[in-house]
Amino acid sequence: MAMLASGLMAFHASVPNVVGHLGSLLEAFLPWLGLAVPVLLVLALLRRSATALVSLLLPAVVWANLFGGLLLPGDRGTHDITALQHNVSDENTTPVGTAEALLKAAPEFIALEELTPSALPLYETALAAEYPYHAVEGTVGLWSKYQLVDVQLLDIKPKAIEEGWSRGLRSSARTPWGEIAVYVAHLPSVRVRLSGFDSGWRDESADLLGTAIAAEKLDKVILLGDFNSTADDRGLAPVTSQMDAQARDFAFSWPAAFPVSRIDHIMTRSATVTDTRTLPATGSDHLPVAAGIKLAS
Repeated sequence: MAMLASGLMAFHASVPNVVGHLGSLLEAFLPWLGLAVPVLLVLALLRRSATALVSLLLPAVVWANLFGGLLLPGDRGTHDITALQHNVSDENTTPVGTAEALLKAAPEFIALEELTPSALPLYETALAAEYPYHAVEGTVGLWSKYQLVDVQLLDIKPKAIEEGWSRGLRSSARTPWGEIAVYVAHLPSVRVRLSGFDSGWRDESADLLGTAIAAEKLDKVILLGDFNSTADDRGLAPVTSQMDAQARDFAFSWPAAFPVSRIDHIMTRSATVTDTRTLPATGSDHLPVAAGIKLAS
C-alpha cells in the first residue's frame, strides 16, 4: 500500500485517462493521497512491524516533495495588484452581503460566476462605488478599478450544449503597467458516475479557452474562473500549459462547508502570482479566492 500510494503520487501523469478519466479524477484530489501515511502508520504500529514503518518513508518523502513546500512560510515578494475570483452560486440568497464581503479584500479586479438576472443588479449596485468599470457576458462578470475596453464574449461552449449557454468574457484593462487582457471563464461541471469521471464537456471547454489564450495578442494576461478541477488535472492542460506557474498554496475553495479542492483559479501570463488565499465564506458553496499579482518586469 505504501508503494502504491507513492507510485500514484509520483507518476500520476502515467495513470491512463482512457477508462473513465481515472487519471483526471486522481489529479483532482492528488494532495489527499498523503492521508495514506497516517493510516498506514496506525496499521504498522498495531502490527509492531519495523519493516512497515520504514516503508512509510517513501510516500512521506514523495508527498513532502510535491506538497511540503506549501506548508512552509516564506516571503513571496511584493505584488502590484490583487485579483479576486468567486463563483457566487445561482442559489445565493445574500448577494448584497456577498458583495460587501468581497469589498473588504480591496482587489483591483473581481470576477464573478453564476450571476442570475435577479442578483446581477444587486451586485452592480453594491460594487458600483468602488468599481466604476464592469462587464457582463451571460452568467460571468468582471468588475475593475481600471478602464475596461474591447469587451468580448468568449465562446467556450461545448457543441452538445444548447444555445444560450454563455460563461466566458474577454476584456482589455488599461492599467499603470500597460494594457492587460483579462479573461473570466466558468468551465462546465464534472460528475463522478459509475462509469467513471465524466469531464468531457469541461475538457472541450478547456480546449476552446486554451485556443483563445493562444491567439491573444496582448502579452500580459490574467485569467480568472471556476474551472471545476485543480490545476494538476491534465484535462486543463490546454490552459495551464500556456500560463505561468501559480503560487503554490493549497487555498482549497470547494465546497465551502469543508473545502477539499481548489477549483477556482487565478492564473497569469507574463506576470507573477505571488500568493493565493481563500476568504471567509459567503452565501455561496464556493469560497472566494484572492491572489496577489506582480505586473512590473
